[in-house]
Amino acid sequence: MSRTIGLVWAQTSAGVIGLDNAIPWRIPEDMAHFKTVTMGHPVVMGRRTWDSLPARFRPLEGRRNIVVTRQTDWSAEGAERAGSLDEALQLAGDGPVWIMGGGEIYRAAMPLATELRVTEVGADIAGDCFAPAIGPEWSAEDAPWQQSSSGLKYRFLRYTR
Repeated sequence: MSRTIGLVWAQTSAGVIGLDNAIPWRIPEDMAHFKTVTMGHPVVMGRRTWDSLPARFRPLEGRRNIVVTRQTDWSAEGAERAGSLDEALQLAGDGPVWIMGGGEIYRAAMPLATELRVTEVGADIAGDCFAPAIGPEWSAEDAPWQQSSSGLKYRFLRYTR
């Protein structure tokens, strides 16, 4: 079996994933889903995604945190620096790895991805960062809409190719 290179994100139907380097909605069930999907596996993120995590959650526990940045002198406690996505994937080893953003990292990783875990948010929310396009080579398992404790509708989609 080939290595799992998964991308995990939440987006609106219009593809919005962020606004001002933050997630522009609150869906606690999505945070729990993210934790379940990524726990025990390396996670790869860009430096701005690392910076957007609340300090009390950095590094993400139970996961190897690999941060891609061009800043050669960057370091943070609990994180490993990689100068490129390729270097990050090498650092992650041979097992499953989850790419967790942001937009630039997602677009670079999309051709390598074997699985997408996308939480679709059923709301029209403005944003300045967008998910990569999911092409016809991907097939999604149908998933029911659910109601978040925050009031928003959402559903968990799993794409494979």
